[in-house]
Amino acid sequence: MSRVPLSSGDPIADRRFAHARDYAARGEPGAAAEVAEQALERVPGWAPGWFLLGEFREAEDAREAAVAAFERAAALDPEDRCGAGPRLARLGARPAPTTLPPAHVRDLFDAYAPRFERSLVDRLGYRGPELVATAIEAVAGERRFGRGLDIGCGTGLMARALAGRVARLDGVDLAPTMVTIARASGLYGEVVVGDAASELERRPSGSLDLVTAADVFCYVGDFRAITTATARALAPGGLFGFTVEAGGAGDELRLVDSLRFTHGRGYIAAALTAAGLDLAHLAEGTLRRDRDQDIPAFVVVAARP
Repeated sequence: MSRVPLSSGDPIADRRFAHARDYAARGEPGAAAEVAEQALERVPGWAPGWFLLGEFREAEDAREAAVAAFERAAALDPEDRCGAGPRLARLGARPAPTTLPPAHVRDLFDAYAPRFERSLVDRLGYRGPELVATAIEAVAGERRFGRGLDIGCGTGLMARALAGRVARLDGVDLAPTMVTIARASGLYGEVVVGDAASELERRPSGSLDLVTAADVFCYVGDFRAITTATARALAPGGLFGFTVEAGGAGDELRLVDSLRFTHGRGYIAAALTAAGLDLAHLAEGTLRRDRDQDIPAFVVVAARP
């Protein structure tokens, strides 16, 4: 899933990019690249155009040309809203990052928000919130929580899965459109646009009883700062429930071909230990489908002593 703005501001260039997309959709990436290069002659400073060219060149296995295009896109847009940096890492042209560009994740899910639930739940069989809610029940039984925070709340799927269990559940998400939908659902006390660590750090110490993060850390990558901030914000006995895409038994954090991160059991254990949290539950499950493959997950609940 990549998100590229549709307009360069030049109608002729935009028509050429549209033709290039049509070629790519028909399985002709070489022709798509040629037309995109013609369009870029008119708008050489438009970073998304170079990103598109990089995608077309990568699709035709023209690695050097793809790297050159992605490098140009990254140079033109320091925020890297299109995500050229991770693609350069996938091509071996840059070291693997430990996180995805926040602006890229924000724009990606901002565009995805209107069809998020239909696509993720109905088409991909997404089960993240269900897995987290079940794991919390396995640890806490029928316990009700006073105040919670849902990290990467999206449109409110986690709030539905926890219905009746949290007296007040707040949410935070990078994507403004996701936040608008979550607010309209009426399922949250407060929903804010922002990053998880900053939102947790603004909370008083010991003020939360539950923190959740379903299918978030595959985009965050290195989540140790969030874990540390969560531990500070949780009251004694508070729980932190989350999923990661499963990366095996080791301590590795890996950016995989899907341009998402996987986390090993060792990484999870080390992050929780460093934050002063106890591992209360770790189970395996299927998070969703992607390209006709089940995506395996680790489902985790940690507790503040």
